[in-house]
Amino acid sequence: MSWTDVIGRVSFSNCDPIFDGIDPKWTILSAPPAWLTGHIMRRDCIAAPIPSADYASNSGELLLLPDIGIVSNGKVGSVLLFGNRPIENMRDIALPTDSSTSKVLLSWIVKNRGLDPKFIETGPDINSMLEKCDGALLIGDRAILASITHPELVKMDLGAEWTRVTGLPMVFGVFVARRDSPKGVLIHAHSEMIKQVELFENDQTWRASVITRTAEKLGFPEDRVSDYFRSEVRNRMSQDDIDGLLLFLEEACGMLEPPVWLNPYSV
Repeated sequence: MSWTDVIGRVSFSNCDPIFDGIDPKWTILSAPPAWLTGHIMRRDCIAAPIPSADYASNSGELLLLPDIGIVSNGKVGSVLLFGNRPIENMRDIALPTDSSTSKVLLSWIVKNRGLDPKFIETGPDINSMLEKCDGALLIGDRAILASITHPELVKMDLGAEWTRVTGLPMVFGVFVARRDSPKGVLIHAHSEMIKQVELFENDQTWRASVITRTAEKLGFPEDRVSDYFRSEVRNRMSQDDIDGLLLFLEEACGMLEPPVWLNPYSV
């Protein structure tokens, strides 16, 4: 099997609308967000969603794929700060090791508020995190589960805070490829992912089946998964989303050069 036959995906439900039902000729490499950065750089896959902050660190070697991402416009529901006290009173915050965008975004938020808590990296378990620290940052399906089981501990939705301050959507993950990837194969992979996004958006029967499978896989209520995909996270990226991404790359990541995008209409 060649690396050009492999597409990476985040091992959270936020990518299910793209990868549930994708043509089985593609091998899917599932991993935590930050791990996918290494997979792309090592040529383990032709394309993958990686943390936006990781793209900023490796932009000289990577292309952005247009129209798809991991995006919220306000509340994201799956990047949450938990704790027993308000963020203003948190002396230390436990950070998970599986995403970089959420950590960069949290650093931007606390700096914007004039706060200076100590950050401690730990495994992503809310109970052990809150035994060690006043706050705990969780992402993905673990964050959704913790918000269902411990709603009283949710102190901040980071997507909502970004939008409240900037007025723009937050792009947590971008789909990327190496600049030296074979362009024809890359355009084909991009087209396959866009086709799945459009199917999820436009075919209500298919959409309902994806939601049912995601809920069964995670053990979450189906209406919670439906709400997540309807009003919190989406995979279609608009011009407003791009504006939010560019602001995050510049303000929070310190990236000064404009990103380079794949042109899917030219081989």
